[in-house]
Parts: sequence; structure tokens; C-alpha cells
Amino acid sequence: MSTQNKKGFTLVEIMIVVVIIGLLAAMAIPAFQKVRETSQTKAITNNLRQLASAADQYFIENGLTEVQTAELVGQDKYVKTLNPVAGETYDATISSGTDISATGGAPGDVSVEF
Repeated sequence: MSTQNKKGFTLVEIMIVVVIIGLLAAMAIPAFQKVRETSQTKAITNNLRQLASAADQYFIENGLTEVQTAELVGQDKYVKTLNPVAGETYDATISSGTDISATGGAPGDVSVEF
């Protein structure tokens, strides 16, 4: 009397599971990329708003209409840290009444008017 042990999965069952996991991954990856880009754009916009606010304060305190970004950012300055999130760069000179923009970031160019 021989008895066969039929525990385990068949090859077809394993292939179906792999296909389902592949389909789920194919749907999820673009959604994650969009969320990441949106998050980066919002972080860049927040950095630009901080720069605009710091520039306004600098203009009021010093009676000037132009400032270098380096004068606003750093320890003991108007903005303590400005962390680039996507390799973006910010305008070097900020003038009163103009847009402040970031260029080179992954989500594209972003600007804030003040």
C-alpha cells in the first residue's frame, strides 16, 4: 500500500499568484511616483515661501530692495536651514516685488510671487 502525500501548490497556482502580484505592482508604482512628485513640489513651494517671508523681513529691517539668498539662509539668519528635496537651486538674488523661483528640481520649475 503506497500513499501519496498531496501537500503543496501546483505550478499553475504559483504562476497565478506571481501574475497577480505583478499586476498589483504595475498599478502601484505609477501611483507612488505621482505622490512623490506632488510631495516634492509642495516641499519646494514651502521652501520658496520661507525665502519670500525671510526676504520681506530683511527688506523691512534693513530698508533695502535686494538681497542675496546666502544672506537669508544659515545659522543665526532669517531661515535656519533650507533643504533641497530634488536637487533644485533657488534664485541667488531676491528683489522686492519679483517672483522667487526654484529651478532644476525633479517636478519642474516652481515659483512663488511675493
